Amino acid sequence: MATSSERLSEFVAQLRIERIPTPTAEHALLHTLDVLGCGIAAHAFGEAAYALGSVREYGGHGPATAIGADGLSPADAAFVNGTLCHALDFDDTHPTSVVHVSAGVVPAAITAARAADATGADLLAAIVAGNEVSVRLGTAASGRFHARGFHPTGVCGVFGATAAAARARGQDAVRTAHALGIAGSMASGLLEFLADGSETKRLHPGWAARAGLSAVALAAHGATGPATVLEGARGFFATYLHGESYDLDGQTADLGTRWVTDEIAYKPYPACHYTHAPVDALAHLLATTPLKADDIKSITGFTDETGVALVSEPAADKVHPRTPYDAKFSLPYCLATRLVTGRLDVGSFTAEAVADPEVAALAPRIGYELRRYDPDTFGGGVRVETVDGRVLEHELRRQRGGAENPMSPEEVLDKFRINAGYGLPPEQVEALEHSTLGLASLHDLTYLDALAAATTRK
Repeated sequence: MATSSERLSEFVAQLRIERIPTPTAEHALLHTLDVLGCGIAAHAFGEAAYALGSVREYGGHGPATAIGADGLSPADAAFVNGTLCHALDFDDTHPTSVVHVSAGVVPAAITAARAADATGADLLAAIVAGNEVSVRLGTAASGRFHARGFHPTGVCGVFGATAAAARARGQDAVRTAHALGIAGSMASGLLEFLADGSETKRLHPGWAARAGLSAVALAAHGATGPATVLEGARGFFATYLHGESYDLDGQTADLGTRWVTDEIAYKPYPACHYTHAPVDALAHLLATTPLKADDIKSITGFTDETGVALVSEPAADKVHPRTPYDAKFSLPYCLATRLVTGRLDVGSFTAEAVADPEVAALAPRIGYELRRYDPDTFGGGVRVETVDGRVLEHELRRQRGGAENPMSPEEVLDKFRINAGYGLPPEQVEALEHSTLGLASLHDLTYLDALAAATTRK
C-alpha cells in the first residue's frame, strides 16, 4: 500500500504537459506572471533587501539569477526570489488551504529548471506539480495550521517547492518521495510576526523554495527520507496538528483528475486577503456616495473568525499599525486609507503612508463585526454611519479574485504590467510576458535572465 508521499511523488514524476488541461495550464502561466510581477515590484521599492544582502555575505557564487541579481548559487537565488515574491503580500492565495502558492513554487521551479537546462514544457509541468502538492496538503487541514500558529505557506509550501524542484530536475518517483521525506524536517513558519509587525512572514516562501532545492539535491545524492513523512505517528500532520483531524486520503485520491491549480485566487490589493472584501465593499459604497473622513461617524468591517484574529485584533494595535508591514494586516488602516486616499496599492504601505495624519485620525473610528461566511471565500463587507445620520452597508460573500468572483485575465495581466514596470523598462516587461505565456513551446529558459536587470526605484 503506497503512502501519501509515494502517491504524490508518482504523480509529480509522471506529470507531462500533455496531461494538464488547457485551462489549468493557462491559470499556471498567469499565476507565474503575477508572482514575478509582485517580486519585481518588491525589489523596485527596496522591500526585503536583506534577503539578497544576507546571501551576498554568506552565500556562495554560482550561475543562477534572481530578481535584481546574478552570480548566485541556485539555492540562494530561490531564497531571494521566494522572499521578494511574497514581500508585498500581493501574491496569490488558495482560499481553502490558505497557502500563498506561487511565491514558493515558482522560484523553486524556475531555479531548478535553469540548473537542469530544462525546457519550458518541463518548467510548466513543474509549476503545476508544485501547485497541486502545496494546495492539497494545506486543504487536508484547512484553517488548522493557522489556528495552531503555523503559516501554511511555509509549512505546507515546502512540500510544493520540493515537488516543483524534483519535477523540474526530472527526478524519478523514488527520489522524489525521499525528497518529500527530507522536506518534512525543513517545514517551518510561525505567525508570531503578528505580535509586533515584524517581517518574518516574508521569509517563509523563500525558505520553502530554498529548502525544496536542498531536499531534492540531497535525495539525488543518496539521502533518504521517511515514506510516512505525512501520515506517520511522528509525521507532519500528527506533530503539527497535535492530534487534530485531517483528510489526506481525500486530497490524494483524485490527483490528475481534479486540478486545484484552477482554484488559486489572485490578489487585487497588496494586503492580507481578509481586508479585501471589506475594502471592495467600501469602494462600492463610495462609488455611489462620495464621502470624506469628516463625514464619517464610524465604519464597521465585517469579517469571520480567522479575519478577526489576523486583521482586527488586538484592536489597539490594528488601529495604529506599528510598521508598514503591520499595516497590511490592519483592517482599520486599509479601510481608512481607501476612504482618505481613494486607493489601496503598493504605495499605501510605506512609512510615509502609514504616518498620514488623516488616515491615523479616521482609523480609531473603525471597528469590526464578526459574521459567518461560506468556508474558503474570504467574504466581508462594511457598514458606514455618517455624522448626518445615514447608514450605508454593502457586503461581498466572495472575495474578488477567487474562482467564484474572478479577476479577468486582462486584469491579471494589467496588474503584472504595472508591477513589473516599476523595475523593468516596457520592452523587457513585454518580452517577459510574451515568453512566459508561450512557455510550453520554449526550448530553453534564457529569457528569465532578464529578471536580474530589475532595478530599484530612486
